[in-house]
Amino acid sequence: MTAESWETIPHAAVTYEPEITELSKVIKEINSKLPKEEHITLNTVMLRIIVEGIHACPAINGHIKFNRKLVRGEVNTFKNIDISMPMILKMGEMMTINLHNMQDKTMSQMRETVADASRRADNSDLNEVMFDVSLDNTLTALKHGKVAQTVNRLIGSKTGKHKVKTLTGKAKREYYSIPESQRLTKHDIEQGTITVSNLGSVCRNWSGVCTLLEIIPPQLCAIAIGAKQLVPIANPDGTVRTGYKLPMTIAFDHRALDMGDVTPFINRLNEIFADPEIIKEWV
Repeated sequence: MTAESWETIPHAAVTYEPEITELSKVIKEINSKLPKEEHITLNTVMLRIIVEGIHACPAINGHIKFNRKLVRGEVNTFKNIDISMPMILKMGEMMTINLHNMQDKTMSQMRETVADASRRADNSDLNEVMFDVSLDNTLTALKHGKVAQTVNRLIGSKTGKHKVKTLTGKAKREYYSIPESQRLTKHDIEQGTITVSNLGSVCRNWSGVCTLLEIIPPQLCAIAIGAKQLVPIANPDGTVRTGYKLPMTIAFDHRALDMGDVTPFINRLNEIFADPEIIKEWV
């Protein structure tokens, strides 16, 4: 999928660095009134803010079908917001989880959704889940006449030293006896409508900005959140103070979107960061 992304999608990307000094204070105030186990993290708040941005800019929440030879295609946008979010599992592996139907969730519900996915991931065999999804994608490709791609995938996954090693016999039976409510299934890692990567949660002392961000086909957009940074900020009167900024990167498919299409998303986020008290309504 990574290779296909860079081979087929004309990427355009912008960076966005909102100040979150006041937002951080509001989050702290919210958490002061909640039990520790119910605290809202910056990651959860940003997921909810991004959903607000998507509501204001539905054009980025879609999939594209494009025929390069005929130079034509179509874009389908979705009312449901299914966020593909990379997560690091307990074994150090990374898997992208589909957080379904985030469009109507409160921040508390989002926190619970992410926690539940993480819990079930700990009971999951990465190879089994990935192979189920790969097999489903391969069969779909075959239905669309992509015979060569299907054959190559089967050869690549089942031969050579890098072949996929799935469970067999007793181990396989025991694994699939685990209820689906207690492990990840292909439903959990199928293609979402947009990808959000919280790179700042992986490297908290990072002071840079994500510059290259892949869009996972057929999605139109990917968003990366960096690490919270204490930086000097210039006031309108020319004085300087310290405050917090949160670097973000927004990559979009230039076949379907340009900067004008993405602007409503940024404008909505600007409104929220300018008046962060609104997030109290989303708990």
